[in-house]
Amino acid sequence: MAVAPPLVLTVAGSDSGGGAGIQADLKTMLALGTHGMSVVTAVTAQNSLGVQGAWELPVAAVRAQYRSVVDDIGVHAVKTGMLASAELVEAVAELLAGTDAPTVVDPVGVSKHGDSLLAASALDSVRTALLPAATVATPNLDEVAQLTGVHVETEADMRRAADAVLGYGPLWALIKGGHLAGDAADLLTDGSEEHWLRAPRHDNRHTHGTGCTLASAIAAGLAKGLTVPEAARAAKEYVTGAIAAGFALGAGIGPVDHGWRFRGA
Repeated sequence: MAVAPPLVLTVAGSDSGGGAGIQADLKTMLALGTHGMSVVTAVTAQNSLGVQGAWELPVAAVRAQYRSVVDDIGVHAVKTGMLASAELVEAVAELLAGTDAPTVVDPVGVSKHGDSLLAASALDSVRTALLPAATVATPNLDEVAQLTGVHVETEADMRRAADAVLGYGPLWALIKGGHLAGDAADLLTDGSEEHWLRAPRHDNRHTHGTGCTLASAIAAGLAKGLTVPEAARAAKEYVTGAIAAGFALGAGIGPVDHGWRFRGA
């Protein structure tokens, strides 16, 4: 009888278009040799053009899903994504605090198309409850500004951004600099170690799901026993290939290709 692969749980919203959210997370986890499980926090009507609607699930439903999975199956790493309200953020933070597994927090604020996925009233809960529960926090530059007030315009600014994020309590901060000019450079630091993750920028507009994919890939690496720097480097390599292979879908921005390694074989 086969032994189960490492177990990774995503706590996030559903993307009906399949490019981001729960769908991207599960595809990434499978591609990286882990078993993905899910706690759905919200349902979105979403396609290549944007988010047409979003409905958060009751806290009781989120808590029941989490307990159902963790209490029976167990988990080796957790990744969080869209947590639309303060109530959901606080409930998930409480669940994470009672779980002995590394956690990757992707503090999702807006979608690729600029649609808000986090209530303004939830920002304080992210800062005071969710980020302190994180092994790694993975904000992009817009989310850094939203959470800390630090506006990043150069790579040098990313150190200030990382310090500000670390001030809220995560063990590591990965500041994603993909919106800056030049190579795609991310800064990973715990306040003492500093790792720059660089990759060439690909001329491909089809990048929907990049943030979800990176965070899930880090969680998969942690579940397999990698250190945070090792997991982040492996995740960067995977997501860079997925961006390069991103494909058109619908009339707007298509997704990264989570199966690029299989299709390139």
